[in-house]
Amino acid sequence: MIDEVLKKAENNKKLSDEEYIQLLKIDNREDLDKLCNIAVKIRDENIDQIKLTSTIHITNKCQIYPRCKYCGFATETSTDGYYDSFFKNKYEILEAAKSIEEAGIPRVSCSGGHGYNGKQAIKATEIVKDNTSLEVLVNVGADLNEEAINRLKELNTDTICCNLETTNEDLFNFVKPGEKLEDRVNVCRMIDDAGVSLSSGILIGLGESLEDRVAHLHFLNTFKNLEEIPLMGFNPYKGTPMENHPASPLEEQLKMVAVTRIMYPGIRITVPTPTIGPENVVYSLNAGASNLATVIADNYPLDVKGVGSPICGNFKDVMSVINNLDLKAQTLC
Repeated sequence: MIDEVLKKAENNKKLSDEEYIQLLKIDNREDLDKLCNIAVKIRDENIDQIKLTSTIHITNKCQIYPRCKYCGFATETSTDGYYDSFFKNKYEILEAAKSIEEAGIPRVSCSGGHGYNGKQAIKATEIVKDNTSLEVLVNVGADLNEEAINRLKELNTDTICCNLETTNEDLFNFVKPGEKLEDRVNVCRMIDDAGVSLSSGILIGLGESLEDRVAHLHFLNTFKNLEEIPLMGFNPYKGTPMENHPASPLEEQLKMVAVTRIMYPGIRITVPTPTIGPENVVYSLNAGASNLATVIADNYPLDVKGVGSPICGNFKDVMSVINNLDLKAQTLC
């Protein structure tokens, strides 16, 4: 039965939800390898370069209360994350952006906590766009309004990200008690309506079902300017309410990457190096990913804490993996 589904996927035939779920239920290495090989073939037919994205964390001063139960980014949430508060000034943002550009990484994510109505994102984007040739992804979640989105569009922001994490509303409310799923969906709609490329992703392993994952992927297709789907495996932060929640197994993440590639042949599928682990980047590329995020230049001047892990992908190591796979990375060099 699974071979028939894999053959349909390889031949670009439309799959049913049940067939997608069968793929997500794969539990042996041989079938997983077949799935990943099909996904890579589809990616290579539609995308000719691997994107690399670095990061500038603008601020961890987040005004969401109660805190998200898994967050290790915001002030005083975890000693393994950013525990002490910070707000990067113009010169720190500029220095970081220039180090990314000098390394040859073409894209930067400007990310930060909530409570500023997008002003922190606008400030960072102005600095990066005025002083570098970097593509800019803004990622401040639902902390945006229509005015801020329009200003980001004026600044030629390349992509705006608002991750939904999960479209299971009950689960969302449990893990993110200080937010509403509706608010995040509305921000995605505003980005989409403004004609700006949208990035919106899934946090794998929060407690969602396989049916939830497939439904989430379908829901993302309602956005006409969807450009990118980040797929992030859950990793627990010490000291948070979810510190004992199990990490998302690598195999679960790879199946989601591959299934997403089958459903969205030409979409940018992003895997952040901290959530999958720098040592596992090769597997994400071999499952159909086309963008590696949180790639850090050797001369990067700021301290970086990853999402679920303080370890990030070193640019030279990431490039070595890409080259060893005979893939072509998009770089500025």
